[in-house]
Amino acid sequence: MLPTGYWEPPRKRCCCARRGTQLVLVGLLSTAMCASLLTLLLLWHWETEKTLKQLGDTAIQNVSRVSKDLERYQSNQLAQESEAAQMSQSMQELQAEQKQMKTQDSQLSQNLNKIQEDLTNIESQNSELSQNLNRLQEDVINVKSLGLNEKRTASDSLEKLQEEVAKLWIEVLMSKGTACNTCPKDWLHFQQKCYYFGKGSKQWIQARYTCSDLEGRLVSIHSQEEQDFLMKHMNKRDSWIGLQDLHMEGQFTWMDESPVDYR
Repeated sequence: MLPTGYWEPPRKRCCCARRGTQLVLVGLLSTAMCASLLTLLLLWHWETEKTLKQLGDTAIQNVSRVSKDLERYQSNQLAQESEAAQMSQSMQELQAEQKQMKTQDSQLSQNLNKIQEDLTNIESQNSELSQNLNRLQEDVINVKSLGLNEKRTASDSLEKLQEEVAKLWIEVLMSKGTACNTCPKDWLHFQQKCYYFGKGSKQWIQARYTCSDLEGRLVSIHSQEEQDFLMKHMNKRDSWIGLQDLHMEGQFTWMDESPVDYR
């Protein structure tokens, strides 16, 4: 026991214990903060490395793309330079050709002037020749027309004369009683005339000349009886007769120049 009146100092153990606890807490807190900072630093470092890697890959891709573009540009530039050289050479060739064409144009112009002068002279001569040729053509046409008209008139007169002779011969034979033998073979007798019905297809002008070769002419029809006889013996398809408008279109006459008295 302590004597009365003795002052006992306060105990400090509890305070020491509290301070130790606080220090431990502070140390733990510092350790946690350091660990957190270290973790943050590690994360930041990892993210930074990842970002740097991505940036590096992107940079590599960009460098590769730029390198390809540069190569393409260089190749295009070389091609353009070669094209420019070819164009320059072509331009020089064109200029040389242009000079040649200018000299040729001057020569052609001179030749054209000479040709125009010659054409003028030829035209003047052609006008005279044309006039003379027109005169000659008119003379030839006149001669031909006269020759054709005379030939046609002579042919018609000859055919008419042959027909008259045939009629007279038939009349003479009939007067002697030998009318049954008056027509040639393959010809038919009807009303003092002999008729031949041709075979095969012909044009009208061919039929006319065939009759002339047979010493006859295309038939002229002057009665219903004669038409009935012809309809009975003619070709079933079609046949030519001697009605024509050769001298004037629309004005029909018979080949023997007999009047059109029956239609």
